[in-house]
Parts: sequence; C-alpha cells; structure tokens
Amino acid sequence: MENQSQPTNIFNNGPKQNLTNATAVLVLGIISIVGCFCYGIVGLICSIIALILAGKDLTKYKVAPDNYTVSSYNNLKAGRICAIIGLVLSAVYLVCVIIVLCTFGVAMMSHPDQIFNHTY
Repeated sequence: MENQSQPTNIFNNGPKQNLTNATAVLVLGIISIVGCFCYGIVGLICSIIALILAGKDLTKYKVAPDNYTVSSYNNLKAGRICAIIGLVLSAVYLVCVIIVLCTFGVAMMSHPDQIFNHTY
C-alpha cells in the first residue's frame, strides 16, 4: 500500500470550536436593546462592550474561518446587529432625556417663584 499523506492546514488543529465571545456578544446585544429604556446608559454600555468583543472575534474568524463553527459565527453576527440597534436606540433615548431635562430646567429657572408657591 502506498502511504498517502493528506495536506495539512496549519490553522486547522482539530475539530471546529466556537468563537469565544459569540454568546456573550449575543446576550449583551439583546440586553442593550432592552437596556436602552434605562435612560440609555445601560444600553450604551452593553452595546459598546458587545461591539468591542464582536470586533475581536470577527478578526479571529477572518484569520482562520475553518477553525470555528458556523453557528457561533451566526450568533456573533446576530449579537453585533443587536448591539448596533441597541447603540442607536440608546443614543436616541439618551438625547431625548437630555432635551427633556434641559427644557424642564429652563422652564423651572424662568419662573423660580412658582416652584414652591402652589395654591390648591
């Protein structure tokens, strides 16, 4: 019999593995959408962390896509999309909260005598 050696891939060292932060990115992306209603701050923090982790794993996947499972890559993409949506919603919500607070503050400062003098 002839000894046939298979070509080896220097990046593929065994079975495919999951991307390390794919699940965390997905969870943080979902939390960022829900967290945008907490004055936008929780959503901003979670979405920024999710985008940083997604960027790191995306570069790992681009270097050696054969090492990682497709399902973990799909989770990473979904989490990244959720994080982008959460970032936009949180930023819009935070800007709206700032506008309302500034408007309320200007209204209160323009009539300070009416703040504590209520007649019912």
